Amino acid sequence: MKRFIILALCILMVIPMCITGCTEKAAAVKFGSGLFISAPTTTDATADKDGSGKLDVTVAAVLVDASGKIVSCQLDTASNTVNFTADGKAVASSGFKTKYELGADYNMVAYGGAVKEWFEQVDAFEALIVGKTLDEVKALVADANKGTDEVINAGCTIMIHEFVGAIEKAYKAATVEVDAKASLKVNVVTEQTCSDATEEKDGSNKIAVNVFAAAVDADGKVLAASSDCVETAFTFTIAGASTLDTAKAIASKKEQGTSYGMVAYGGAAKEWFEQAAIFDAACVGKTASEIAGLLGENDKGVADLQTAGCTIIVSGFVKAAAKN
Repeated sequence: MKRFIILALCILMVIPMCITGCTEKAAAVKFGSGLFISAPTTTDATADKDGSGKLDVTVAAVLVDASGKIVSCQLDTASNTVNFTADGKAVASSGFKTKYELGADYNMVAYGGAVKEWFEQVDAFEALIVGKTLDEVKALVADANKGTDEVINAGCTIMIHEFVGAIEKAYKAATVEVDAKASLKVNVVTEQTCSDATEEKDGSNKIAVNVFAAAVDADGKVLAASSDCVETAFTFTIAGASTLDTAKAIASKKEQGTSYGMVAYGGAAKEWFEQAAIFDAACVGKTASEIAGLLGENDKGVADLQTAGCTIIVSGFVKAAAKN
C-alpha cells in the first residue's frame, strides 16, 4: 500500500512537470524577416520635367509557430523616388518616409478613391494571414497581383504580390526561437548620396534602404534582430538621360552573401552579411535607446562592436532601430 501511495505521488509530481515542459515548448515561436525588391523604374529628364529613378522595397517580419502557422506579421514598403535634371544635376530629397509612415498622407482615399488608406489595408492583410501556413498565404494572390475575394472582403484591395514575396522570404528565414509573447518591429531608414554628372562621368543619385526588423519583448528589448540594406545608384548623363540597367535584378547586401566582395576585393576579415549578423547579435537584450548607443565615430560602431568583427557603417541600422 505504501509503495502504491509513493508511486501515485511520483506520478502526480511528474504530470505538472510534463505539462509545464510541453507548455513552454509550445510557447516558443520562430522569428524571420525578408525583403521583396521590385524592379527599378527610370525616366529621362526633359526641359520641362526632371528625370527620376524609383525603387520599391517591401519588408516583412513574421513569427511562426511549431505547426508552421503564422502567428504575427508586420509589413511595410519603402517606395523611394529620386530625381535629376536635364543638365545632369542630382536633386537632393527633403526626406523619405515609408508607405506606412505616410499614414493618411499617402492619399489613397483623398485622391485614389479608395475606401481605406494603404496602412489600413496592410493592417487588414496582416490580420487575415494569422493562422495560415505559407502555402495558404501564397494562395491568396489572384488576378493582376491583387488578392482573392477573401482578401478583398477583409478590406485589402491593393496588390499583394510584393507582400507575399517578402513574407515567403521571412517565413523561410524564421529559424530563431523567441517567446510567443514577443511582438514585431519593422523600421526602415533611407539615406541618399548625390553627385552631379560631368562630361567624363555619369552623375548618381544613390539610395541606401536600411532595414531593421526585430522581435521584441514587453519592455521593448530585442529578442532577435535582422538587419539588411538595399543600395541602388540611379545614374544619368550630363544631358539627364538615365543610364541604370533596369533589367538587372537587385539583391540586398545580405542576399549577395560572399559575392558582395568585402573579403575578396575590400580586404575585410568578414563579409558584409557576417558583420551585419554581429551587429544583430549586439542588439539582443537592448532597447531602441540602448541600440543608439552602439553608434561610434565615422558612422561605424563603438569600439566593442568593431572588436567583435563589425567594422561596416552601421548608422543606417542604428537610426532604423532607434525609431519607435
